[in-house]
Amino acid sequence: MKIMGKIKLSSQLLWLVGIAFVLLFTSLGVVLPQLLIPVAEANVYSYLREPLKYVDSDMDNKLLNQEVVYLYVMDKNVLYSDNIESIIKIKDPTKLLRYTKENYGKFEYQHKTYYYYTLNNGDITKIAISNDNYINKTKTAILTVIFPLVLITFLVIGMMLVLWSSRIVKKIELLKNKIDNIDNPKFNHNIHFTTDDEMRVLAFALEDMRQTLIHQEEYRNQMYQNISHDFKTPLTVIKSYIEAVEDDVETKEKAFEVIKDQTNKLETKVHSLLYLNKLDYLKDQKIEVTNVDMDRIINSEVEKFKFHNKEIKFSVDLDKKAKFTGTTEHWETIFDNLLTNFMRYAKQEIKITTRPNKIILYNDGDNIEESLLAGIFTPFRKGIKGEFGLGLSIVKKTLQLMNYDITIRNEKKGVSFIITKGSN
Repeated sequence: MKIMGKIKLSSQLLWLVGIAFVLLFTSLGVVLPQLLIPVAEANVYSYLREPLKYVDSDMDNKLLNQEVVYLYVMDKNVLYSDNIESIIKIKDPTKLLRYTKENYGKFEYQHKTYYYYTLNNGDITKIAISNDNYINKTKTAILTVIFPLVLITFLVIGMMLVLWSSRIVKKIELLKNKIDNIDNPKFNHNIHFTTDDEMRVLAFALEDMRQTLIHQEEYRNQMYQNISHDFKTPLTVIKSYIEAVEDDVETKEKAFEVIKDQTNKLETKVHSLLYLNKLDYLKDQKIEVTNVDMDRIINSEVEKFKFHNKEIKFSVDLDKKAKFTGTTEHWETIFDNLLTNFMRYAKQEIKITTRPNKIILYNDGDNIEESLLAGIFTPFRKGIKGEFGLGLSIVKKTLQLMNYDITIRNEKKGVSFIITKGSN
């Protein structure tokens, strides 16, 4: 498809104003005169009718209009006014009778248009005939009043549109410059529109988007640093033990044990990161959810974790009437990550309670600082005790896939994680 050259909005508006002016001129100069003809003809018949009342056989009444020819017909005798030759160039006035048989109307004679009106009074017929000068004068008089008024009004409106469009174009240019430099911190992004209109709303939206991009970039950089730190630590430990074995300061058995442990940690982190990316992909996909056996899932998870630390006691309060939907695999992932977190911070007790559309997981560990609660589900955000992780982020995203949500509440002693059914 061929694209036309760049045309500024101001130029487009000037073209539109010019086209509108041509259309207006055509309407007033051509169309309007044609529309005025029926009105003017109705006036000309009234103009011809009134003086007929005063016409007599003498044709010398001073009230008679000198621009109108008057005929006085009586017993086939035709009397006519003296101005007949100046208005209608005809030598035999009786020929006009064949054109004036109706009460009123118009006729063509020698390529000119004439209007007439007849008044019958017994054996006497009075006829008034005029050319089209009256109609032309009427149209001219009307156009003389209308045309300047409309033209001036149009010019004023056109100027207002041009001024208004110039302001709009200037605003658009400011917004365009802001968009072009949206990632340029040295650019002056302050735009102040005094008029509270859509342009001002768009300027605010662009600024919000710019701030969001800045925050996302800062978060991305911070996340990369955190990921690097989180992966660097086990790698450093592995490297140091390999060097220790090479220098004969550590046994191979001990080194292999530590390397294996650190490798498992790295593998877990890699799997978590891949799973988190998978969740980002699945968020736009519709997963099939069914009713799940939540009692079996929770009891299985408790059996899995209760031997990790024998000092921590598990208590379970399950409501048999509570129904939950989703997939068993996703719910197991959620409990795996939550209980792994709980085992790290709980002191003596972990409690799991189910109610209709609600699951409450409680541990008696220390309260979470308010400053950490807002971003606690953000991946690789520095959390409690300065640690990084993906577990809680995986929990949040997995729950959202199944139309559930999770909130955290500090209790007088301990912390509760509350899972609830979403509204959709």
